[in-house]
Amino acid sequence: MSTVTIPKGYRSAMSLYETQTAIGMIKRTFEENLGKALNIKRVSAPLFVDPKTGLNDDLNGVERPVSFDIAETKSDAQVVQSLAKWKRMALGKYGFKPGEGLYTDMNAIRRDEVMDNLHSIYVDQWDWEKVITRETRTLDTLKDTVTRITGAMCDTLDTLKTAFPAIKLTLSRDVSFVTTQELEDLYPSLTPRERENAYAKTHPTLFVMQIGDKLKSGIKHDGRAPDYDDWQLNGDIVFYNDLLDMAFEVSSMGIRVDEKSLDSQLTKAGCDHRRSLPFHQALLKNELPLSIGGGIGQSRFCMLLLGKAHIGEVQVSIWDEATAAVCKEAGIQLL
Repeated sequence: MSTVTIPKGYRSAMSLYETQTAIGMIKRTFEENLGKALNIKRVSAPLFVDPKTGLNDDLNGVERPVSFDIAETKSDAQVVQSLAKWKRMALGKYGFKPGEGLYTDMNAIRRDEVMDNLHSIYVDQWDWEKVITRETRTLDTLKDTVTRITGAMCDTLDTLKTAFPAIKLTLSRDVSFVTTQELEDLYPSLTPRERENAYAKTHPTLFVMQIGDKLKSGIKHDGRAPDYDDWQLNGDIVFYNDLLDMAFEVSSMGIRVDEKSLDSQLTKAGCDHRRSLPFHQALLKNELPLSIGGGIGQSRFCMLLLGKAHIGEVQVSIWDEATAAVCKEAGIQLL
């Protein structure tokens, strides 16, 4: 059975019909706000890629991509797990200039996902990517971009609350930037997840920085693939979710690897065999644009803004029978 937490006395403030209407408004409004905030435009993106290209994202390195054979071409394809690498290729192919970028709808199947209130095997994200220069490949650029994205999220909530007065959520525009090492130093006896939960209670909007490398303790705060984010210039946008009493991640993002950080991270991760793949060859030869990018969970964001207790209330997925029964008994209407 999936792990399900039922908040005491929980009842959705919105009907299914209102929920669907609100989800549509959130997605339209946020796309417009995000596009203006980052100077990015919408493009089409693939649902699947050729595994030989190295374009698929292996996430934490253990998740199995969904593969299938193509009858006409007699070749195999993989459903994308994210578009982190594809987007960077697209920036160069489509001719985007520094300061310009793209965003797209990303739909994925992650069949090894451990399902709970926040996770399902279906993933929907706004994936975005923007060209930067060597001079702007800095922590200041990262922080400025995070502030712009959180501002777009807060603007979307303001619009939504005008149309749906039943929504009482407030989000802070004041972002607290904290590194994973600072969290370990603050809460050495807690797990990485517990550290975020503790910090978020007093810093309700935060950006957890530097994810992927080992901390002083010898552990990782969380996993990151070695070939898209620079582990020193990345992070997660997190809000405190009062309903679930937890740190609630809505976005993973970062400045992407250059040839130097890719070389180092491939070795650290034991992934030197990837150096021969076309995508990695292009990066090591400095043939792709320098960029910053990320993914913003569509269902996660809708869940947060609408005060939902379970991600199944804002997206259609497949759940085990026990989870469906527990949710039904608690009045949680899974789509």
